[in-house]
Amino acid sequence: MKSVFDTAVKEELVTRIQSLSDQNTAGWGKMNVFQMTRHCTLCEDMFLGHITIQRVFIGRLIGPMFLKKALKSDQPFGKNSPTSPVLKTTHETGDTEQQKKEWINRIDQYACFDNPGYIHPFFGPMTKEQIGQFAYKHADHHLRQFGA
Repeated sequence: MKSVFDTAVKEELVTRIQSLSDQNTAGWGKMNVFQMTRHCTLCEDMFLGHITIQRVFIGRLIGPMFLKKALKSDQPFGKNSPTSPVLKTTHETGDTEQQKKEWINRIDQYACFDNPGYIHPFFGPMTKEQIGQFAYKHADHHLRQFGA
């Protein structure tokens, strides 16, 4: 399974991110390109330990089961999955090119990843291997959403 800790996979993601422009339109969902790139940057910040989001109660009950299902195969994530309000942007527009650079910067930070004991707000504790796979699948999901 692909992981953001693999150099070739990181290069693939960077190439796909660089291909985005404000002309890309979503195949599903409500976000535009700027909002999606901002959302993904915030998610990388969460995985990297730059921001912490409190666990949700329902995640304590069923989160580990859903994580196992999400990482069971190389199958892409389904459309219109829920997200934490903390990881949504309220800005309708912004500098997409700058936001792409910010996202790529976060992707590059996986080279020196150091966030032991990471706890996802829904899935709960995750290993480094799970974080790498999930971070890739999340980025891939949104890049597919915009045809990249």
